[in-house]
Amino acid sequence: MVVVDAKNDTNTQVSQVQDLMIQDIDAFIYIPAGAAAAAVPTRLAREAGIPVINVDRVPEGAPGDTFIAGESVESAYAVCKFIIEKAGGSGKMAIIHGQKGTTPEVDRFTGCKRAIDENKGVELIDQQWSNMWSADEGFSIAQNMLQANPDITIIFGQADGLAMGAAKAVDVANLSDKVIIGGYDGDVSALEYLARCKGPFIATATQSTQKMGVLAVESALAVAAGEKVEERQTPNAVLTTCDNAPEFVKNHP
Repeated sequence: MVVVDAKNDTNTQVSQVQDLMIQDIDAFIYIPAGAAAAAVPTRLAREAGIPVINVDRVPEGAPGDTFIAGESVESAYAVCKFIIEKAGGSGKMAIIHGQKGTTPEVDRFTGCKRAIDENKGVELIDQQWSNMWSADEGFSIAQNMLQANPDITIIFGQADGLAMGAAKAVDVANLSDKVIIGGYDGDVSALEYLARCKGPFIATATQSTQKMGVLAVESALAVAAGEKVEERQTPNAVLTTCDNAPEFVKNHP
């Protein structure tokens, strides 16, 4: 197995894939580094007759042999529904998005927006986009949001890093008793935070990342052998709160 990491840089990723195409690989497991140029690696592999397993993100206009990801729409809906309910079904809300135009960013907004639309007392007053889905970005974006709109009471970070950063910003602003935060992914650090049952960050959606990894390798072996696999394979992500976080800390799916 040959593994390369573009560290979220699309130009680096395209160059890496060009190198892989001349290494006589039998299948290509691909996580796009971003929306820009995401289709190029898939097209390069297709032109070389190499099967493609897309994981987490679908390059627009260039699908692979299968797409493997956590089910983002319904699980993001569940997280936003939960935090809105905990806020009493009303309040001013902000969303810290992931990388603009990527599959999880689009799908998680779709699910969360449905929960917002179901609660007429909730007003979505601010949205900002990150580039790296990171805690540092979540912190700085949330700080800017709270300075511009100090009456925000609900924040959805589209990744746990963003939510953890937002929680830090809320703590610094001494608003931990007024702001409720939801995240997404089920990162270990986030699960440990939730398991303490203390702080403004109260819910996430835990993805079955180990299962997704197994599916990716099994699918790659299958298509390389000429077998057909399902077009979409989307394990459910589970709403995770203070109540069930400890079980995921002990045994992450």
